[in-house]
Amino acid sequence: MNHAGILGTGSALPEKVITNFDLEKMVDTSDQWITERTGIKERRQAAPTETTSLLCIQAARKALEMAGLQSSDLDGIICSTISPDMPLPSTAAFIQRGLGARSVLAFDLAAACSGFLFAMTVAEQFIRTAKARYVLVVGAELLSRWLDYQDRATCVLFGDGVAAAVLGPVTPPAGILATEMHTDGAFAEHLYIPAGGTSKPASCETVRAREHYIKMRGNELFKVAVRNLEEVSRRVLVEAQLKPNDLDLFIPHQANQRITEAVRERLGLAPQKVFSNIHRVGNTSSASIPLCLDECVRSGRVKKGDLILMSAFGAGVTWGSALLRW
Repeated sequence: MNHAGILGTGSALPEKVITNFDLEKMVDTSDQWITERTGIKERRQAAPTETTSLLCIQAARKALEMAGLQSSDLDGIICSTISPDMPLPSTAAFIQRGLGARSVLAFDLAAACSGFLFAMTVAEQFIRTAKARYVLVVGAELLSRWLDYQDRATCVLFGDGVAAAVLGPVTPPAGILATEMHTDGAFAEHLYIPAGGTSKPASCETVRAREHYIKMRGNELFKVAVRNLEEVSRRVLVEAQLKPNDLDLFIPHQANQRITEAVRERLGLAPQKVFSNIHRVGNTSSASIPLCLDECVRSGRVKKGDLILMSAFGAGVTWGSALLRW
């Protein structure tokens, strides 16, 4: 069986920056309140003319360039998003068309903030079993479209962004060493958008009730997130017969800086081994981990042979972890 790894990364962020001071003018909040509770100072917001697929194509081209591949080399495209261009067809179809890629397997995957890791795990299976050689995985969110700027608990958290990775066969010991993914629907209503689906189709009433925006029970999610992130991180390390101290880099989902610190302390990791950019981009859901990875790769923070652990927690609730050697 083939050994799968990441061959190239790329990202795309909207130009517009929304600072905490901007939000002070829009909702009852303050820079101090947001910073102390989340660690976020600013986030990006897509322009009205920017779509999820448009940014996906920009990020994908950068990832393909780093990998030394053309769009015609791709055998598959998986887009992880909960903010697609439209309900039908998939955003992956627009990415395939925009890249000028040949007719290939292309579909969307919805696992919220854990989505990139879910999609990467699926892509790995195609490559391992030789069903595909090169697969583009994109984590993409324009969550500003789903934010209620009358709800200070959620509108300060999320930002827009896209990041991509090209996966393909690599020579051991490089590549994905272990992955583990979970979903527990018992917490489904802790982070959700009530209307717009088949259970509550869009109507004048749902719009007036502001039910097309993100709703969250943050306090309840915090403890669940910390516990599950620690446990799943430890399990993939055990599967690979490694320990936290063996890691060169830990990239957690950028949901909240306090969650990141709590998980770091529980794993016993030194601060310099943990990467965070939440202060600059906020919570970008599916794009969170690949944005961090692309930044680390392009800045030289990641070097050949580095052991990287990526762990995420999101709506569903979903959580998972992936361990790879660069």
